[in-house]
Amino acid sequence: MDAYLLIITLLAIIIVIVGVSVFKWHAFISLLIASLFLAIFTGMNLDEIVKAYETGVGGTLGHLIGIIALGAILGKMLAESGAGLRIANFFIKVFGEKKLPWAMFFSGFVIGIPVFFEVGILILLPLVISIQKASKKNILLIALPAIAGLSIVHGLVPPHPGAVAAIGIYNANLGKVLLYSLIIAIPAGIIGGPLFAKYISKRVTPEEEPEFVHVEEKTEDQLPSTFISFFSILLPVILMVLGTLSPYMHVSKSLESAFTFIGSPLIALLISVFSAYYFLGFRLGQNKKAIKKFTEDCLVPVGSIVLIIGAGGGFKQILIESGVGDTIGHLAQNFSVSPLVLAFIIAGLIRIATGSATVALTTAAGIVSPIIANMPDVNLELLVIVTGAGSLMFSHVNDAGFWMVKEYLGLSIKETFKTWTALETILSFVAFVCALILNAFV
Repeated sequence: MDAYLLIITLLAIIIVIVGVSVFKWHAFISLLIASLFLAIFTGMNLDEIVKAYETGVGGTLGHLIGIIALGAILGKMLAESGAGLRIANFFIKVFGEKKLPWAMFFSGFVIGIPVFFEVGILILLPLVISIQKASKKNILLIALPAIAGLSIVHGLVPPHPGAVAAIGIYNANLGKVLLYSLIIAIPAGIIGGPLFAKYISKRVTPEEEPEFVHVEEKTEDQLPSTFISFFSILLPVILMVLGTLSPYMHVSKSLESAFTFIGSPLIALLISVFSAYYFLGFRLGQNKKAIKKFTEDCLVPVGSIVLIIGAGGGFKQILIESGVGDTIGHLAQNFSVSPLVLAFIIAGLIRIATGSATVALTTAAGIVSPIIANMPDVNLELLVIVTGAGSLMFSHVNDAGFWMVKEYLGLSIKETFKTWTALETILSFVAFVCALILNAFV
């Protein structure tokens, strides 16, 4: 019976992969079909299937949908106001021309905290091109560190959708994930960013001219101040960390409750969005109509991410209700495989097969979460991080990010493998090793 359940689970995962890569279905459709296949062929009663799936979707999206929407709005305000550009300029002044890769890495890292990877690239690329033209350096030396900063934050650090979805599925503490992910992301990003860029830029020179979407140029006086730019980007992080630390601050019970409330991701992001509306919108001359349009524009792509994450939650619930989770859990215990290693490998395999970090993260978390139900010693926060790390590895031709970087930097396919694919894989494995080291101490 155990072997049969595992074969059906494997076939369900293959359905997700084939649906996304061969039939070009949306990941939501692929995950839904796979969930129904798994439920029917593991013998679940037909009247239980839809209820279990809906429970999984609702449980995953219940706390998540507001966070994703508010995060997207905050990212849009940062992009439209030029706050990201201001921060990049600040780091370039601080580090100077000789240390441009480090300046670009920290720019990407900080800008990447509240914005999606694609948005971060659009903010930074015009700056990368202009620096490259002025300095005559290899564009890879400037662009790859910025991309590494954006990518590592996108993969590991809340409030990015994949990380927040995994936190919900594993029932991990968001504040601790935030602290641990920042500790792990910085060394991983430095190795995959400035250090790797220095090595590879001596060996690869792009054959073509870069292609990038034109972003409206802003004069110095049209940009928000450096302080306001940093404040707007870091406010949600500060509030969430405050909420996490409040039980240890020896303050009154009512004040502790207030800190915990404003430190919850939904409220922290809501406060940050209204702060951005004022400081990055009204104070820079935007009217109510423009701000409403920014909000509406950025919520359209959020729908697709929400559907994928919800479907991942539904898939997880079917795994639990059908008994597959218990079966995999017993096998993992018999083989003495650490859940951290298991989550990393499963996320990596799904990432390679589907090309989507979000699908890899949510599906892997769904498979691993039933396994850890009877394992009290697992560090759930580091489990979130290693799943995120696995979801970054070996990006190739089935990943939209691969083509985005190829076109924007004027790379050939071979050059994209040598640069982008290698960079993502370095980030993945270094973050995984750092998480294992941290696991020995916490």
